[in-house]
Amino acid sequence: MIIDFSGRRVLVTGSTSGIGFATAKGFLAAGASVVVNGRSEVGVAAAVAWLRETQSSVTGFAGDLATETDCARLLAEQPDFDIVVNNLGIYEPRDFFDTPDSEWDRFFQTNVMSGVRLSRAYAAGMSKRGWGRIVFVSSESAINIPADMIHYGFTKTAQLAISRGLAKRLAGTGVTVNAVLPGPTLSDGVADMLKADVERTGDSLEKVAADFVAVNRSSSIIRRPATVEEVANMILYVGSEQASATTGAALRVDGGVVESLA
Repeated sequence: MIIDFSGRRVLVTGSTSGIGFATAKGFLAAGASVVVNGRSEVGVAAAVAWLRETQSSVTGFAGDLATETDCARLLAEQPDFDIVVNNLGIYEPRDFFDTPDSEWDRFFQTNVMSGVRLSRAYAAGMSKRGWGRIVFVSSESAINIPADMIHYGFTKTAQLAISRGLAKRLAGTGVTVNAVLPGPTLSDGVADMLKADVERTGDSLEKVAADFVAVNRSSSIIRRPATVEEVANMILYVGSEQASATTGAALRVDGGVVESLA
């Protein structure tokens, strides 16, 4: 299968590192023009500079897309995209009884409303052109709600509801909407979290990460975290022409963590 995004304009939110960066890199390698996004000018500039070493059709947008203001600014600067990957997200373990309203709202605005606003902004143009792809990067935590991050799991479940409902709303337009559900993934953030254990044990990052999965996600079938590239591969597929019959779906890249046949 040859996936070609030549002529396609792509937005990947939260893409200066981790899954988002790997996704932006994959789209560029397949011929797309990509806008990468992060909150800081420095982070965006660094990501763009790195990607331009091999691909020239990349630009950046520095802004907090959890806010209405920066979403509107992006729309003014970039009025059309063929593919929108709603990857922006935050997570943090916190006990339910220690999670104030402000944190529930911060997670909701970042993980949910950013995708709502951008999908609302760009789906109409996709529909008029008769082709488009919207991808929400959710999580296996949308199904396996973590007891130590209920506020996070709630936002990831909300993404599934939105992606399914929006797919129905765009029925027959040529625009597909899907959710991708990563499981444990060896992103930059996870690597930072495990750094102390790597230093303490002297083991490789990969070994420490596999041990972490064995303890915290014991149902994993691959018995290791996914790489960011493995998650990006699924995002690229559902963004492609080849995935034209896949819409309203929740596609897991969880290494078999979720105990479900479907």
